[in-house]
Amino acid sequence: MASKLKIGLVAAFLIVFGLGLTLYKAGRLGLPLLPGESREVWTIESKISFKPSSGPVEVDLKMPQALGGWVLLDEHFASSGFGFSVDDEAGRREARWTRQDLERPTTLYYKIQSYRANVDSLPDYPVQLDSKPRMQADQLTAMERLVELLREKSTGPETLARLLIQDLNRSEPDADTAFLIDSYAGSLQELMLHVMTFAEIPAHLVRGIRLEDGRRRQTLSAMLEIYDGDRWVLLDPVSGEVGLPDDFFVWQRGPGTVLRVMGARDSRLEFALVSNNVPAKTVVSMEQQSEQFALLDFSIYALPVEQQGIFKGLLLIPVATFMVVLLRLIIGVKTSGTFMPVLIALAFLQTTLWVGLAIFLVIVGVGLWIRSWLSHLNLLLVARVSAVIIVVILLMATMAIIAYKLGLDQALTVTFFPIIILAWTVERMSILWEEEGGHEVLIQGGGSLLVAVLAYLVMSIPLVAHLTFNFPELLFSLLGVVLLLGKYTGYRLSELYRFREMVKPQ
Repeated sequence: MASKLKIGLVAAFLIVFGLGLTLYKAGRLGLPLLPGESREVWTIESKISFKPSSGPVEVDLKMPQALGGWVLLDEHFASSGFGFSVDDEAGRREARWTRQDLERPTTLYYKIQSYRANVDSLPDYPVQLDSKPRMQADQLTAMERLVELLREKSTGPETLARLLIQDLNRSEPDADTAFLIDSYAGSLQELMLHVMTFAEIPAHLVRGIRLEDGRRRQTLSAMLEIYDGDRWVLLDPVSGEVGLPDDFFVWQRGPGTVLRVMGARDSRLEFALVSNNVPAKTVVSMEQQSEQFALLDFSIYALPVEQQGIFKGLLLIPVATFMVVLLRLIIGVKTSGTFMPVLIALAFLQTTLWVGLAIFLVIVGVGLWIRSWLSHLNLLLVARVSAVIIVVILLMATMAIIAYKLGLDQALTVTFFPIIILAWTVERMSILWEEEGGHEVLIQGGGSLLVAVLAYLVMSIPLVAHLTFNFPELLFSLLGVVLLLGKYTGYRLSELYRFREMVKPQ
């Protein structure tokens, strides 16, 4: 009795503690309990990495402007051991890090938070025609022929640019286009600008980021902007589509480099992206008041964006484990391994449900057949499991290659399945087949898939993802419920059905 009372008190404290923190964040800090109550705020973190070379180090990074309806909420810099300043010339801001000497590889961070207030076109930009670049005679001849051909087919600067994009992206371009592509070493963007210059059309590049939630190591993309004599027109350099895409965040407009590093080598600029449905004012206040609310505010917005994207998935795991506890202890579903369904459900999040089920059944089915052949060799356990792991990897590689050749891109997500779990699943089911027979394998294997599918469906609910990420303190309450379920010793629902004949009147 004392043990149950102790567990009850601890569970009650955890449940109240988690709910209390959640209500505090919702009421005091203004975080929405339901998704969709606020704007979509993007956190974009740029990571500048480089290695030491010799002499003083200077790093210059062009900072984004609020263009295309975007609003910058906040920005933060991480420059440990570096001098730092922000230069502002004619509205073009540039961050500068400096240091006298550098001894080891270094990473600098610049993080912004922004949201799109409205869908707006880019503002006016000075019209300036660049001077024609110097070229060798054969390049100049090919360039002039290409421009002349494009002028004959087009009705204006916009159609000329779209025809150029089509020519450059063809699988088999004409002789002049192919020669110029080879001459520019595959730099199609530079070639586009030079063709526009020879056609006497003002043009420049607009560099930005393709927004994708949870994306890490994203790099800058570029779009072509031309002046058609009346207005600036933005074109996709691959598809030729006109206009600023909804998922494109403009970082720099016009000539110049985004990143310049002096005194170091192997520099690289990458971006990590995370999207949050929270009020814009709340995001700013949380950043400004992080010290004041350090004891109560358990949000993970202070982490680097790359880690935030990882935690978006990790914080869903307790929900899946709760589903396992509920289905095993209360319903009585049998599974092959206690928490193997959780990992399968996580894989389903990446592969989608039906594709994931097909991949899982194929790999486990073929793996069981090969495992039955290995059992005749009388191998030791470690060697047998190692052999199964190798076989599973070969099956995954074979599946990915066949899917790629057949154009089945979704099947390429086979790599999201945890290899060790698949190997152990094959091994456990093989032993179970030998000891209990195929019927028990079907029961436990089917139970595992049922639990994994139900856990996947729960984790896919937008409200669940919203609450676990913005209110991770709810996991305290979930822990309290799990502790209470752990003391349950009554009949499972499946057992009530099994012994239903005992309660029928004679």
